[in-house]
Amino acid sequence: MTIRVLVADDQALVRAGFRTILESDPGISVVAEAADGIEAVQLARHVKPDVVLMDIQMPRLDGIAATRELVSAGDGDDEAVPRVLILTTFRLDEYVYDALRAGASGFLLKDVQPEMLLEGVRVVHAGDALLDRSVTRAVVEAFGRRPAPDARWAAALAELTPREREVLDMLARGRSNAEIAETLVISHGTARSHVGHVLMKLGLRDRVQAVIYAYESGFVEVGATTNGKMTMPS
Repeated sequence: MTIRVLVADDQALVRAGFRTILESDPGISVVAEAADGIEAVQLARHVKPDVVLMDIQMPRLDGIAATRELVSAGDGDDEAVPRVLILTTFRLDEYVYDALRAGASGFLLKDVQPEMLLEGVRVVHAGDALLDRSVTRAVVEAFGRRPAPDARWAAALAELTPREREVLDMLARGRSNAEIAETLVISHGTARSHVGHVLMKLGLRDRVQAVIYAYESGFVEVGATTNGKMTMPS
């Protein structure tokens, strides 16, 4: 199956460079290019890409607002929503929270190596999140500066089993399925199953949303160390 990609960037040379890298992989096809956020949203609705490579700073509509429109347009139908992989020249902690909160499934700097770009497209297309430890740290720091959350998620969290709560805690730390499996001494398949159950019970689309949810709901508190809470991820 070929992964269909839309590239959104206001610089033609940058778009051409991404196209060259992406189409060097026989399993990836660039189906459209957009020069701004409005065009990206319009083209995505028309060509229905699997993944959108989205620049943050673009004219008319920036990448964060465009991501929000694409994700909200799905009306709960995951099949209608492309995975968005944010690309930017800016440092992670400047825009990461807003980009992930808007619904992006991954975040990369534009100076990423070609092989990492290709891997990033494959990862988000597979339904996983491209969320490394530096991104997780930026999310934690952002929540450390925000007001205390309310308790409207308490009922949903109560539906999680003790093991699923452990898994959500580790997702919030930015742990991979392999790391979850190693920590809990379970198989990789079982870890992946637990992650899937957590996402389903909480109505979340992917691991990125799980991190956001864990902090917004108050399940994880910045700086706490006991009772299922956590400190900054290592």
